[in-house]
Amino acid sequence: MPVAVAVTNLALNRPPRAILCPNLSNTAHKALIIVPTYNERDNLPGIVEALGKISVDMLVVDDNSPDGTGDLADELAEQHPYVHVLHRQEKNGLGRAYCAGFAWALEREYEFVFEMDGDFSHDPEDIPRFLKAAEGADLVLGTRYKGGIRVINWPLTRLILSLGAAKYVQWITGMPISDPTGGYKCFRRTALEAVDLDHVRSNGYSFQIELTHKIWRQGLRVAEVPIVFSERAEGQSKMSGNIVWEAIWMVWRLWFQHGLRRWPKKRKSNDD
Repeated sequence: MPVAVAVTNLALNRPPRAILCPNLSNTAHKALIIVPTYNERDNLPGIVEALGKISVDMLVVDDNSPDGTGDLADELAEQHPYVHVLHRQEKNGLGRAYCAGFAWALEREYEFVFEMDGDFSHDPEDIPRFLKAAEGADLVLGTRYKGGIRVINWPLTRLILSLGAAKYVQWITGMPISDPTGGYKCFRRTALEAVDLDHVRSNGYSFQIELTHKIWRQGLRVAEVPIVFSERAEGQSKMSGNIVWEAIWMVWRLWFQHGLRRWPKKRKSNDD
């Protein structure tokens, strides 16, 4: 999908960093963490510092934040060679921000591409566990609800709505995934290459459901890793009524698109 972007990258020809995590094998993983931002100035320095300790690359996709997040990201990119910045001219949806980031990653040599929130709702220290799980999967999802509920600082009403949304998506789409609305994910490069990102229609949080559904229907291997989700400490949530309605109707669109053929292609074996 067309987007207006500008790039800050002080080492465009530098290959991705090889990361060696203590809980992994000796295989070197080339990973990029995509962090979309809109008014995340207070959180960004901490995220950059945390990812620097894990030795992964980071791409900030900023939607022209009025609080100066984009300018701060440029300053941090000058100080830290693992930080890159993609500037978009306007705020036009989480899905388009991630698709712009995916396109940027696929133009380079990254083997693993992450989605991660920029407000510390997702713990960067979970990244090694995602990479470990990705040794046998094409998409790894962070789940708040498998084997229990792991959510911090949510009111009961929001938790009930989130759990209900997960069951709603499972029932309509048939996806056997405990947390289909979650946004902490690790994609193998081949998984992103297997779907047509230009035809992802969702802009808001329903993007998470749609992209997971596309990958699942390809018959690719999907795994889940339990995570703890913490409500943001700084800044304001981007959730809105329009985002909720988009998700409600988008799930039905997926059902109408596939009807009785909603089940995925034959799963690929580990030897494929």
